Amino acid sequence: MAKTVRLLSVGALTLDTILRVETLPDHQGKFIASDGVQIASGMATSAACAALRLGAAVSLWASTGDDSVGDQLIAGIKAEGVDCSFVRRVSGARSALASILVDAHGERIIVPFYDSKAQADPDVLPVADLSAFDAVLVDVRWPGAAALALEAAHAIGRPAILDADTASRDVLELLLPLASHIVASEPAARILCGTELDSRQACEALARRGDAFVAVTGGAAGTWWFDRATGSSRHVAAPKIKAVDTLAAGDVFHGAFAVGLAEAMPVEQALRFASAAAALKCLRFGGRLGAPDRAETLAMMKSHWPAG
Repeated sequence: MAKTVRLLSVGALTLDTILRVETLPDHQGKFIASDGVQIASGMATSAACAALRLGAAVSLWASTGDDSVGDQLIAGIKAEGVDCSFVRRVSGARSALASILVDAHGERIIVPFYDSKAQADPDVLPVADLSAFDAVLVDVRWPGAAALALEAAHAIGRPAILDADTASRDVLELLLPLASHIVASEPAARILCGTELDSRQACEALARRGDAFVAVTGGAAGTWWFDRATGSSRHVAAPKIKAVDTLAAGDVFHGAFAVGLAEAMPVEQALRFASAAAALKCLRFGGRLGAPDRAETLAMMKSHWPAG
Protein backbone atom coordinates (compact mmCIF):
# COMPACT_ATOMS: atom_id res chain seq x y z
CA MET A 1 0.00 0.00 0.00
CA ALA A 2 1.67 3.20 -1.20
CA LYS A 3 -0.12 5.60 1.12
CA THR A 4 -2.68 5.67 3.91
CA VAL A 5 -6.05 6.42 2.36
CA ARG A 6 -8.64 8.56 4.15
CA LEU A 7 -12.29 7.57 4.43
CA LEU A 8 -15.41 9.35 5.66
CA SER A 9 -18.03 6.97 7.07
CA VAL A 10 -21.53 8.38 7.55
CA GLY A 11 -24.47 6.96 9.47
CA ALA A 12 -25.31 4.82 12.47
CA LEU A 13 -23.67 4.99 15.89
CA THR A 14 -25.39 2.78 18.44
CA LEU A 15 -24.74 1.17 21.80
CA ASP A 16 -25.03 -2.55 21.05
CA THR A 17 -25.74 -5.15 23.70
CA ILE A 18 -24.80 -8.49 22.10
CA LEU A 19 -25.80 -11.73 23.82
CA ARG A 20 -24.91 -15.25 22.73
CA VAL A 21 -27.60 -17.92 23.09
CA GLU A 22 -27.84 -21.51 21.92
CA THR A 23 -30.92 -20.94 19.77
CA LEU A 24 -32.89 -17.85 18.80
CA PRO A 25 -36.17 -17.69 20.78
CA ASP A 26 -39.41 -18.61 19.05
CA HIS A 27 -41.60 -17.92 22.10
CA GLN A 28 -41.75 -15.58 25.09
CA GLY A 29 -39.73 -16.40 28.20
CA LYS A 30 -36.39 -15.90 29.92
CA PHE A 31 -33.22 -17.12 28.19
CA ILE A 32 -29.73 -17.35 29.69
CA ALA A 33 -26.85 -16.11 27.54
CA SER A 34 -23.49 -17.88 27.44
CA ASP A 35 -21.56 -14.73 26.51
CA GLY A 36 -22.16 -11.03 26.09
CA VAL A 37 -20.52 -7.71 25.22
CA GLN A 38 -21.62 -4.10 25.09
CA ILE A 39 -19.89 -1.94 22.48
CA ALA A 40 -20.22 1.20 20.40
CA SER A 41 -21.31 0.00 16.98
CA GLY A 42 -23.86 0.63 14.19
CA MET A 43 -23.46 0.11 10.46
CA ALA A 44 -21.28 3.09 9.54
CA THR A 45 -19.37 2.87 12.82
CA SER A 46 -18.57 -0.83 12.43
CA ALA A 47 -17.48 -0.18 8.84
CA ALA A 48 -15.26 2.66 10.04
CA CYS A 49 -13.57 0.49 12.67
CA ALA A 50 -13.06 -2.31 10.14
CA ALA A 51 -11.54 0.07 7.59
CA LEU A 52 -9.17 1.41 10.21
CA ARG A 53 -7.92 -2.10 11.04
CA LEU A 54 -7.30 -2.60 7.32
CA GLY A 55 -4.98 0.39 7.19
CA ALA A 56 -7.15 3.43 6.43
CA ALA A 57 -7.45 6.68 8.36
CA VAL A 58 -11.16 7.08 9.09
CA SER A 59 -13.48 9.87 10.21
CA LEU A 60 -17.02 9.17 11.41
CA TRP A 61 -19.97 11.49 10.82
CA ALA A 62 -22.81 10.31 13.03
CA SER A 63 -25.39 11.81 15.39
CA THR A 64 -26.00 11.06 19.07
CA GLY A 65 -27.80 12.54 22.01
CA ASP A 66 -26.08 14.68 24.63
CA ASP A 67 -26.68 11.91 27.18
CA SER A 68 -24.27 9.63 29.02
CA VAL A 69 -24.75 6.93 26.36
CA GLY A 70 -23.46 9.39 23.77
CA ASP A 71 -20.40 10.04 25.94
CA GLN A 72 -19.81 6.28 26.13
CA LEU A 73 -20.22 5.83 22.38
CA ILE A 74 -17.75 8.53 21.42
CA ALA A 75 -15.18 7.37 23.97
CA GLY A 76 -15.43 3.81 22.66
CA ILE A 77 -14.90 4.78 19.02
CA LYS A 78 -12.11 7.23 19.80
CA ALA A 79 -10.36 4.40 21.62
CA GLU A 80 -10.38 2.42 18.37
CA GLY A 81 -8.54 5.25 16.62
CA VAL A 82 -11.43 6.60 14.55
CA ASP A 83 -11.67 10.39 14.30
CA CYS A 84 -14.93 11.46 16.01
CA SER A 85 -14.59 15.22 15.59
CA PHE A 86 -17.56 15.24 13.17
CA VAL A 87 -19.94 13.36 15.50
CA ARG A 88 -22.95 15.60 16.22
CA ARG A 89 -24.43 15.87 19.73
CA VAL A 90 -28.12 16.82 19.82
CA SER A 91 -29.40 18.49 22.97
CA GLY A 92 -32.25 16.61 24.60
CA ALA A 93 -32.02 13.64 22.24
CA ARG A 94 -31.43 10.02 23.19
CA SER A 95 -28.52 8.10 21.70
CA ALA A 96 -29.27 5.00 19.64
CA LEU A 97 -29.47 1.53 21.21
CA ALA A 98 -29.60 -2.01 19.85
CA SER A 99 -30.22 -5.37 21.49
CA ILE A 100 -28.87 -8.36 19.58
CA LEU A 101 -29.12 -12.12 20.08
CA VAL A 102 -26.61 -14.38 18.30
CA ASP A 103 -27.18 -18.15 18.15
CA ALA A 104 -24.77 -21.08 17.97
CA HIS A 105 -24.79 -20.94 14.15
CA GLY A 106 -23.88 -17.25 14.06
CA GLU A 107 -27.34 -16.06 13.00
CA ARG A 108 -28.90 -13.11 14.81
CA ILE A 109 -31.91 -11.05 15.77
CA ILE A 110 -31.35 -7.28 15.91
CA VAL A 111 -33.72 -4.83 17.61
CA PRO A 112 -32.48 -1.24 17.19
CA PHE A 113 -33.87 2.02 18.56
CA TYR A 114 -33.18 5.42 16.98
CA ASP A 115 -34.50 8.66 18.43
CA SER A 116 -35.89 10.71 15.53
CA LYS A 117 -34.63 13.88 17.21
CA ALA A 118 -31.05 12.62 17.13
CA GLN A 119 -31.48 11.51 13.50
CA ALA A 120 -32.90 14.81 12.25
CA ASP A 121 -31.47 15.89 8.89
CA PRO A 122 -28.34 18.04 9.04
CA ASP A 123 -28.21 21.33 7.17
CA VAL A 124 -24.65 21.06 5.87
CA LEU A 125 -21.68 18.73 5.70
CA PRO A 126 -19.33 18.85 8.70
CA VAL A 127 -16.48 19.85 6.38
CA ALA A 128 -16.67 22.26 3.46
CA ASP A 129 -14.49 20.20 1.10
CA LEU A 130 -14.48 16.40 0.84
CA SER A 131 -11.40 16.34 -1.40
CA ALA A 132 -9.26 15.40 1.61
CA PHE A 133 -11.04 12.01 1.61
CA ASP A 134 -10.27 9.24 -0.88
CA ALA A 135 -13.74 7.70 -0.56
CA VAL A 136 -17.04 8.27 1.24
CA LEU A 137 -19.18 5.44 2.61
CA VAL A 138 -22.73 5.94 3.88
CA ASP A 139 -25.41 3.71 5.36
CA VAL A 140 -29.20 4.16 5.31
CA ARG A 141 -29.75 5.03 8.99
CA TRP A 142 -29.18 8.81 8.71
CA PRO A 143 -30.58 9.54 5.24
CA GLY A 144 -30.26 13.32 5.28
CA ALA A 145 -26.56 13.16 6.07
CA ALA A 146 -26.04 10.29 3.64
CA ALA A 147 -27.59 12.29 0.80
CA LEU A 148 -25.37 15.32 1.46
CA ALA A 149 -22.22 13.21 1.64
CA LEU A 150 -22.96 11.10 -1.45
CA GLU A 151 -23.82 14.11 -3.56
CA ALA A 152 -20.70 16.03 -2.53
CA ALA A 153 -18.37 13.06 -3.02
CA HIS A 154 -19.85 12.14 -6.40
CA ALA A 155 -19.54 15.75 -7.57
CA ILE A 156 -15.76 15.76 -7.07
CA GLY A 157 -15.16 12.29 -8.47
CA ARG A 158 -14.58 10.45 -5.20
CA PRO A 159 -16.12 7.00 -4.71
CA ALA A 160 -19.55 7.70 -3.19
CA ILE A 161 -20.47 4.30 -1.75
CA LEU A 162 -23.94 3.38 -0.51
CA ASP A 163 -24.43 0.51 1.92
CA ALA A 164 -27.98 -0.18 0.75
CA ASP A 165 -29.41 -2.29 3.55
CA THR A 166 -32.93 -2.78 4.89
CA ALA A 167 -34.76 0.55 4.98
CA SER A 168 -37.95 2.07 3.67
CA ARG A 169 -38.30 2.14 -0.08
CA ASP A 170 -38.44 5.95 0.07
CA VAL A 171 -35.02 6.12 1.74
CA LEU A 172 -33.47 3.68 -0.72
CA GLU A 173 -34.96 5.53 -3.69
CA LEU A 174 -33.61 8.83 -2.32
CA LEU A 175 -30.04 7.59 -1.97
CA LEU A 176 -29.56 5.27 -4.96
CA PRO A 177 -29.27 8.00 -7.65
CA LEU A 178 -26.66 9.88 -5.60
CA ALA A 179 -24.16 7.02 -5.28
CA SER A 180 -21.34 6.09 -7.63
CA HIS A 181 -21.15 2.63 -6.03
CA ILE A 182 -24.17 0.72 -4.67
CA VAL A 183 -23.63 -2.42 -2.61
CA ALA A 184 -27.05 -3.76 -1.66
CA SER A 185 -27.96 -6.54 0.73
CA GLU A 186 -30.42 -9.17 -0.48
CA PRO A 187 -33.24 -7.74 1.72
CA ALA A 188 -32.71 -4.26 0.27
CA ALA A 189 -32.61 -5.68 -3.26
CA ARG A 190 -35.95 -7.40 -2.61
CA ILE A 191 -37.47 -4.12 -1.41
CA LEU A 192 -36.33 -2.40 -4.59
CA CYS A 193 -36.77 -5.16 -7.16
CA GLY A 194 -39.39 -7.52 -5.76
CA THR A 195 -39.15 -10.95 -4.21
CA GLU A 196 -39.45 -12.83 -7.50
CA LEU A 197 -35.86 -11.99 -8.59
CA ASP A 198 -32.78 -13.82 -7.33
CA SER A 199 -29.59 -11.93 -6.38
CA ARG A 200 -28.12 -12.05 -9.88
CA GLN A 201 -31.32 -10.83 -11.47
CA ALA A 202 -31.72 -8.10 -8.84
CA CYS A 203 -28.16 -6.95 -9.50
CA GLU A 204 -28.93 -6.63 -13.21
CA ALA A 205 -32.21 -4.84 -12.52
CA LEU A 206 -30.50 -2.31 -10.26
CA ALA A 207 -27.73 -1.78 -12.81
CA ARG A 208 -30.32 -0.88 -15.46
CA ARG A 209 -31.54 2.01 -13.30
CA GLY A 210 -28.41 4.13 -13.77
CA ASP A 211 -24.68 4.10 -14.44
CA ALA A 212 -23.43 3.39 -10.90
CA PHE A 213 -21.43 0.30 -10.00
CA VAL A 214 -23.88 -2.24 -8.54
CA ALA A 215 -23.36 -5.32 -6.39
CA VAL A 216 -25.73 -7.47 -4.34
CA THR A 217 -24.31 -9.33 -1.36
CA GLY A 218 -25.63 -12.71 -0.24
CA GLY A 219 -23.52 -13.63 2.77
CA ALA A 220 -22.23 -17.19 2.42
CA ALA A 221 -23.64 -17.29 -1.13
CA GLY A 222 -21.15 -14.63 -2.23
CA THR A 223 -21.62 -11.41 -4.16
CA TRP A 224 -23.03 -10.64 -7.60
CA TRP A 225 -21.74 -7.53 -9.37
CA PHE A 226 -22.55 -6.00 -12.72
CA ASP A 227 -19.67 -5.66 -15.18
CA ARG A 228 -20.57 -2.78 -17.48
CA ALA A 229 -17.66 -3.62 -19.79
CA THR A 230 -19.32 -6.91 -20.73
CA GLY A 231 -22.93 -6.01 -19.95
CA SER A 232 -23.31 -9.05 -17.71
CA SER A 233 -23.29 -9.96 -14.03
CA ARG A 234 -20.35 -11.70 -12.39
CA HIS A 235 -19.98 -13.63 -9.14
CA VAL A 236 -17.42 -13.50 -6.34
CA ALA A 237 -17.70 -16.56 -4.12
CA ALA A 238 -17.41 -16.12 -0.36
CA PRO A 239 -14.68 -18.07 1.46
CA LYS A 240 -16.08 -21.19 3.09
CA ILE A 241 -16.03 -20.89 6.88
CA LYS A 242 -18.00 -22.12 9.89
CA ALA A 243 -19.65 -18.97 11.17
CA VAL A 244 -19.58 -18.12 14.86
CA ASP A 245 -21.17 -14.67 14.60
CA THR A 246 -22.43 -13.00 11.41
CA LEU A 247 -23.25 -9.72 13.18
CA ALA A 248 -21.44 -6.79 11.47
CA ALA A 249 -20.14 -8.99 8.66
CA GLY A 250 -21.88 -6.77 6.13
CA ASP A 251 -20.45 -3.65 7.76
CA VAL A 252 -16.95 -5.12 7.64
CA PHE A 253 -17.53 -5.99 3.98
CA HIS A 254 -18.49 -2.39 3.19
CA GLY A 255 -15.60 -0.92 5.14
CA ALA A 256 -13.13 -3.20 3.35
CA PHE A 257 -14.69 -2.51 -0.06
CA ALA A 258 -14.36 1.23 0.58
CA VAL A 259 -10.69 0.77 1.45
CA GLY A 260 -10.16 -1.23 -1.72
CA LEU A 261 -11.77 1.44 -3.89
CA ALA A 262 -9.86 4.23 -2.14
CA GLU A 263 -6.64 2.34 -2.87
CA ALA A 264 -7.66 2.01 -6.54
CA MET A 265 -7.88 -1.78 -6.45
CA PRO A 266 -9.60 -3.30 -9.49
CA VAL A 267 -13.22 -3.75 -8.51
CA GLU A 268 -13.15 -7.56 -8.43
CA GLN A 269 -10.05 -7.47 -6.21
CA ALA A 270 -11.81 -4.99 -3.90
CA LEU A 271 -14.78 -7.37 -3.67
CA ARG A 272 -12.47 -10.27 -2.84
CA PHE A 273 -10.75 -8.12 -0.21
CA ALA A 274 -14.15 -7.31 1.28
CA SER A 275 -15.32 -10.93 1.14
CA ALA A 276 -12.18 -12.16 2.89
CA ALA A 277 -12.51 -9.55 5.65
CA ALA A 278 -16.19 -10.37 6.20
CA ALA A 279 -15.51 -14.13 6.34
CA LEU A 280 -12.79 -13.64 8.95
CA LYS A 281 -15.13 -11.49 11.04
CA CYS A 282 -17.69 -14.32 11.09
CA LEU A 283 -15.18 -16.57 12.85
CA ARG A 284 -15.33 -14.43 16.01
CA PHE A 285 -18.07 -13.50 18.46
CA GLY A 286 -18.65 -9.85 19.31
CA GLY A 287 -19.91 -8.06 16.22
CA ARG A 288 -17.39 -5.56 14.85
CA LEU A 289 -14.84 -6.62 17.47
CA GLY A 290 -14.11 -9.59 15.20
CA ALA A 291 -12.99 -7.42 12.27
CA PRO A 292 -9.59 -8.62 10.96
CA ASP A 293 -6.39 -6.72 10.30
CA ARG A 294 -4.85 -6.29 6.86
CA ALA A 295 -2.34 -9.14 7.10
CA GLU A 296 -5.08 -11.64 8.01
CA THR A 297 -7.27 -10.43 5.18
CA LEU A 298 -4.55 -10.63 2.56
CA ALA A 299 -3.66 -14.14 3.76
CA MET A 300 -7.30 -15.21 3.42
CA MET A 301 -7.38 -13.78 -0.11
CA LYS A 302 -4.23 -15.66 -1.07
CA SER A 303 -5.66 -18.87 0.38
CA HIS A 304 -9.06 -18.57 -1.31
CA TRP A 305 -7.95 -17.06 -4.62
CA PRO A 306 -4.36 -18.35 -5.07
CA ALA A 307 -4.26 -17.43 -8.74
CA GLY A 308 -5.59 -13.93 -8.14
